[in-house]
Amino acid sequence: MSARREPPVLALGVGALVLILIGTIYQVSHLPRSVPLTLPWILVIASGVLLLTAYASVRLVEGFAWSRFLTVGRWLILVYGVLAGLIEYTFIRNHTRGGPLLVLTLSIAIFWLTVPLLISYTVARNVPED
Repeated sequence: MSARREPPVLALGVGALVLILIGTIYQVSHLPRSVPLTLPWILVIASGVLLLTAYASVRLVEGFAWSRFLTVGRWLILVYGVLAGLIEYTFIRNHTRGGPLLVLTLSIAIFWLTVPLLISYTVARNVPED
C-alpha cells in the first residue's frame, strides 16, 4: 500500500455522479409534464465544477501511470460515448425538447466523462509509474 497522499479524485467524481443522478431523477420524474429547471441547472453546474476539479486533481498525482490512464480512458470514453448516445436518443425519441433536453444532455455528457475518469484513475493509480 502506498503512503503517498493523493488528491480526492474519486470523491470528486462520485460527488459529480451523485449530483447528476439526483438532478436526472428529479427531472425525469416530471416528464412528460412541464419540468421546473432551477434545481437541475444548479445540480448540473455543481456537478460540472466537481468534474473539472477532479480532472485538474489528477494532474497533482506524483508518479502517476499516465500511459495506462490514457489507454484505459480512451477505450472507456468510446464505450461510454456509445452508451451516452443511446440514452440521449431515448430522450429525443420520447419528444423531450427545449430546456429539459439541454439539461439532460449536459447531465449525460457529465456522466460520459466522469465514469471513464473514475475507472481509468483507479487502474492507473494502482500500477507502477511508467
